[in-house]
Amino acid sequence: MKFTVTVATSAHEHFAERISQLIQQAAVARGTGIAKRPPEYIRRKMREGKAIIALQQDQVAGFCYIETWGHRKFIANSGLIVHPDYRKHGLAKLIKKAAFKLSRQKYPNAKLFGITTSLAVMKINSDLGYRPVTFSELTTDEDFWKGCQSCPNYDILTRNERKNCLCTGMLYDPKEKESKKWNVRNQIKKYERWLRLKREAFLKKKQPILKLKLFTK
Repeated sequence: MKFTVTVATSAHEHFAERISQLIQQAAVARGTGIAKRPPEYIRRKMREGKAIIALQQDQVAGFCYIETWGHRKFIANSGLIVHPDYRKHGLAKLIKKAAFKLSRQKYPNAKLFGITTSLAVMKINSDLGYRPVTFSELTTDEDFWKGCQSCPNYDILTRNERKNCLCTGMLYDPKEKESKKWNVRNQIKKYERWLRLKREAFLKKKQPILKLKLFTK
């Protein structure tokens, strides 16, 4: 199956309503991790040249946008969604790579980061050079963290004083050497077990485990 993956422009604004619906549906299906985005917000990202859209002929197949935080010192690739009909074709990876490239072109000195509960997204991020980090290494911009309020697990984040949650923080620092990059595929079983234990601990309202060997550089 062939897809057109490109930087969205004002010419794609008529897809905004459908994209907003897909983001909402994905948030409900996952039960966590995706903030609601109204159509006008998506249109604005398109007009600013800060979004990636994937099309299969004249149908929306996927979408992602970039957002700046902390006076453009941090960049997040957010709202990554793939239409259910077009999954398992490697499309998420294509969109993520395009968003990563766009972010590096627009903000070459900024750190790229994200928080996610998806192991598949972690694998993609790892291939791009991201590594898992504690939340203290991410942006302190209050507006970013306010975006988590629509997540059903927001109480876990606040309960842990914004130090940890079910999501995993990941960071790409352009100043880091290639030798320091982390590869989730080399530790996949260990990491899956850690994610399961973290979920069990947080949902039982236990204290988070903050010292993790996986987070070392």
